[in-house]
Amino acid sequence: MTVPRRPGPAGAHPAGTGLVWYAAYGSNMHRERLASYLAGGRPPGGARACPGCRDGRPPGRSLPVVLPGLLYFATESPVWTGGRAFHDPDADGGTPAQAHLLTVSQFSDIAAQEMYREPGADLDLSEVLARGRARLGPGRYETLVCPGLLDGLPVLTFTAPWRSGEVEKVPPSAAYLRHLASGLTVSRGWSADRAARFLAGRPGAEGHWTPGAVAALLERAG
Repeated sequence: MTVPRRPGPAGAHPAGTGLVWYAAYGSNMHRERLASYLAGGRPPGGARACPGCRDGRPPGRSLPVVLPGLLYFATESPVWTGGRAFHDPDADGGTPAQAHLLTVSQFSDIAAQEMYREPGADLDLSEVLARGRARLGPGRYETLVCPGLLDGLPVLTFTAPWRSGEVEKVPPSAAYLRHLASGLTVSRGWSADRAARFLAGRPGAEGHWTPGAVAALLERAG
């Protein structure tokens, strides 16, 4: 198992490569779920199908990373029901994520699908690469974040524009937690107990889900 890495300091990145690292901290940590966004289709446990990307190829590489900030659950997902996973890059802590090496067009199309927009146009990444943050809209997953570079390429993710303390927390559904826990065990080699303890302790899940209940979801899935 590759040792998780933290993105290095932001700075100039190679121009013209057309490649970025997409740091997935939610259901897209799992490559099977990511495949639904890339190639299209309905993910296991999901309530709706994804249109897919213009380029449906799998990532060039995938490796574990740790994003600075907090993972929490809020709003209501029409795909999974229950709270969605969000990342607060300004909060204390560390968020485990899986960095997927993608083309700019692939990242743009995945972001569009997360924003419930039609994929098909490349995003202008100039602001997020220059400032580390770019707000594309007011809704969930419409704020781009660049925490730094990895192997000389920018690491990008998306989240909500609000801080974790500014929104009501919503407990995640069993199907969603099962997928997140599976993503942590498959992508990072975590035990079921470790993944369960982590997820049950996140704001939104804490007080509604116990580590034992989350671990049981993985046992039933197996």
